[in-house]
Amino acid sequence: MKLKLTVLVLWAWYCLPGKAQDLRINPALLKGYWSASWISCPGAPQREYGIYHFRKNYRLDKVPSTFLVHVSADNRYRLFVNGRPVCSGPARGDLFNWYFETVDIAPFLQKGNNLIAALVWNMGELAPVAQISNQTGFVLQVDSPKHAELNSDSTWKVFQDSAYRPTSLNNGAWLQAYYAAGVGDRIDGRLYPWDWEQPAFDDARWPRATEVCRAVVTGYGTGNRWTLAPRDIPVFSETLTRFAAIRRSSADSVPRAFLQGTHTVTIPANRTVKILLDRGVYTLAYPEIRVSGGKAAEITLTYAEALFDKKHQKGNRNEIEGREILGNYDTFIADGGTGRTFRPLWIRAYRYLELEVHTREAPLEIHDLYGMSTGYPLTMKASFASNDPSLQNIWQVGWRTAQLCAGDLYYDCPYYEQLQYTGDSRIQSLISLYVSGDDRLMRKAITDFYHSRTPEGLTQSHYPANQLQIIPTFSLFWVSMVHDYWMHRRDDAFVRRFLPAIAEVLSWYQTHTDPGSGMLGSMTWWNFVDWDNFNGWGIAPGAEDGHSAIISLQYAATLQQAADLMAAYDKPVQARAYLAAAGKINRATYQLCFDPKKQEIADTPEKKTFSQHAGIWAVLSGALPARQVRPVMRQLLSDTSLGQVTFFYRFYLAQALVKAGMADRYYGSLGPWRKMLALGLTTFAEKPEPARSDCHAWSASPNYDFLATICGIRPASPGFRTLRIEPALGGLQEISASMPHPDGMIRVTFQRHGAHLRGTVSLPGALHGRLLWKNKMIALRGGAQKISI
Repeated sequence: MKLKLTVLVLWAWYCLPGKAQDLRINPALLKGYWSASWISCPGAPQREYGIYHFRKNYRLDKVPSTFLVHVSADNRYRLFVNGRPVCSGPARGDLFNWYFETVDIAPFLQKGNNLIAALVWNMGELAPVAQISNQTGFVLQVDSPKHAELNSDSTWKVFQDSAYRPTSLNNGAWLQAYYAAGVGDRIDGRLYPWDWEQPAFDDARWPRATEVCRAVVTGYGTGNRWTLAPRDIPVFSETLTRFAAIRRSSADSVPRAFLQGTHTVTIPANRTVKILLDRGVYTLAYPEIRVSGGKAAEITLTYAEALFDKKHQKGNRNEIEGREILGNYDTFIADGGTGRTFRPLWIRAYRYLELEVHTREAPLEIHDLYGMSTGYPLTMKASFASNDPSLQNIWQVGWRTAQLCAGDLYYDCPYYEQLQYTGDSRIQSLISLYVSGDDRLMRKAITDFYHSRTPEGLTQSHYPANQLQIIPTFSLFWVSMVHDYWMHRRDDAFVRRFLPAIAEVLSWYQTHTDPGSGMLGSMTWWNFVDWDNFNGWGIAPGAEDGHSAIISLQYAATLQQAADLMAAYDKPVQARAYLAAAGKINRATYQLCFDPKKQEIADTPEKKTFSQHAGIWAVLSGALPARQVRPVMRQLLSDTSLGQVTFFYRFYLAQALVKAGMADRYYGSLGPWRKMLALGLTTFAEKPEPARSDCHAWSASPNYDFLATICGIRPASPGFRTLRIEPALGGLQEISASMPHPDGMIRVTFQRHGAHLRGTVSLPGALHGRLLWKNKMIALRGGAQKISI
């Protein structure tokens, strides 16, 4: 746990994104049983809260150039070699697909004695909802049989650490909101085995680990407790990040140099001090604090996205006067030692951090306080600029939002849940494809939801998860995610494997179709559509008692996407059946729910309520006659009595604008994002004020739409083998952008001169397609070309 700054920098340098996962795994380890065993702590409750330290000494006559190890744990681990941190994991999965990391520890080894150590924790019933578990366990398998002596077995030593206790058990109650991201840590430094990860530590009194079972990979074994699979996303790095400002303090003096780690703050004996720090932007990191002395001093770090006023409102996120901090927290008890570094077990989300110190009989020296930020290594490869500089703020804040919501899962939000929902993940995946070109987390998300399927055929709405939640509309979004991947990537084997599961999802809907009306009938589970409408729980009208226009039309649109997939993979009969079913649902819903006087689609045939959502799906599903598409869209945009979309469904509103040929209206629809920026948000919130989460990835959709809608760059055929560019500048005069494509980079610049469009388009390799502008078309080819139309 004691860590010097130089080591931190080495850690950030060595674990480069993707480095570990570029290493080849011994093929023998992908079949059958490993030589290593899962190990645990003897006498400890195996499914309850507990923190454990594992150690193994290993001698080397010569340091090899490569030394691969494969490592995992339940719940999680942090691996050290000779006192230096190597990696953390595992990536979250389920018991059938329990991921292991592959890392090369050769750079950390030395001639002679070496110490391999792991901090392992099991949060038991206090675990985050995203954490599936069997029992406490740790496994390490050396890739080469030459070093099999290091494999985890009963020769490893283990210690159960009583210094840890859970804290902040009532986060949901304090925050008056749903909270699922787990508890905080209370670490008593007086009980902690300092330097346990160092080779010189004496573990003679530690017991030997107990062997739980042999490790085995997916597709093999019997009576498996975990079935291992190789991690399919990069191992994450950590980068030191510092606070931007001290916003208030009750300490005698806290100079700015403290924020840079160059000044020690001393808290006198028998004092209570609070210091509020502002990172300046939303952050996801492991906070670390380094202290000396101050035996028995209590140090509490409280984390918040924003401060709350007396009415429990956030208001402007930059304001702190008359506001208090509420939220998750960690507490550390100093043992009086020198240079002690405390760090919680899991990442914390924050913009604000309050440091509260209660000293006892001895003063406490605080040398440094910073964060080690981490997450999925999404790298921005795209660019966007325009004559409206305010769009650059939306672009940058949206990208920060997307990055912070990408970990070993696509998080819905980093602070409150850290759960991967299909509805969120579809939008996040498209942002990843367009801005970074990285499809690995999208592939994992699609696969995770595939693994979540229930006996009814539906996917779970969030997964991995230790609690069952089913939102049937989110199963439709999963089908759409597969279709999105098919349109943007070229991997037939990956897509083909999901076709039976897609058929099962659509079969569930077919069984819930009312043959009398032709629409969907009464439906089970939580039929969520969008927040702030539909009785507070986002449930579509008609979902529970039958005939929901919103879900019927989403089902029809999804049937059309599934038909595309079935036709592409030699299932023409199924494709035709899906198209026929979509047509019947569209015709029935239009006939029963369209109001010709209002030029609107009602939520149910009773026509008691109307929403933007119903009109959006009427457009996207093709339920409207062509002559009515634009009148319905214009009414949808102007009638404020309609149930209004929130930030989630604004993504689908934009897609409906595109399909209706009204994409020029998109630029004028960015008011909600401008309002969030005016409120001081540095990421985009879950929904309009009052918002629970200040960082919610579905609200980063402009990072997709700036490229796909304003620039108009979209695939015209599966695998993005051809493209269609239809710029929609709206009130803009100039735009320029670039984005990654499987064949290279696409670059465009456009200037509007009245009804004329001029600019340049550069396409990689043999990529070709069409550019459309005001009902005119230009053929595009690979390479650079000037545009005048």
